[in-house]
Amino acid sequence: MRKLLVLAVAGLTLLCGVAVPVAARGRATPYCGIGWGSLPKEAAPYTSARLTNLRAGRHECFDRLVIDLGPRQPGLLGRDSAGYQVRYVSQFTSDPSGEAILLAGAADLSIVVHAPAVDDDGSPTYQPANAASAVDVAGFATFRQVVIDGTFEGQTQIGLGVRARLPFRVFSLAGPGAGSRLVIDVAHRW
Repeated sequence: MRKLLVLAVAGLTLLCGVAVPVAARGRATPYCGIGWGSLPKEAAPYTSARLTNLRAGRHECFDRLVIDLGPRQPGLLGRDSAGYQVRYVSQFTSDPSGEAILLAGAADLSIVVHAPAVDDDGSPTYQPANAASAVDVAGFATFRQVVIDGTFEGQTQIGLGVRARLPFRVFSLAGPGAGSRLVIDVAHRW
């Protein structure tokens, strides 16, 4: 009987010794507190504001792409900030041709901004020296390439090649001046 009691206590101690560390670990803490996820994000409104610039920045926990928009065109309906569709795709393609555009990196993020990058006469309001490398992202932790595909039917398509399919967020900010900014942050890791 005493032998059974010792075995029972030893078994319970072993069980508790294994169970406690597992329970203590619980859920992993998100990287830098980021809980964004990698599912598509979108907002519906279109704007008559024109895309005027693309720029990128490096931060401690994420890389940031900023899409600058000028002021909304006077007398036209629409919002000051642009809507968007941002999602990971298996292959970034040109709109409307459907032609594949290869992006550097292991994952392709398609960004559709509900604003044109041309004026009423079809002249570009933003035209980088090289559309296939619209922003220099050399040395970035997550970004590998930024491509501006162009404007079609009032929306502008941008391809963002990233290191891997990582969490991202999208939001709009007012300014500078009468314009606005669309911001896409992509985490360095999960």
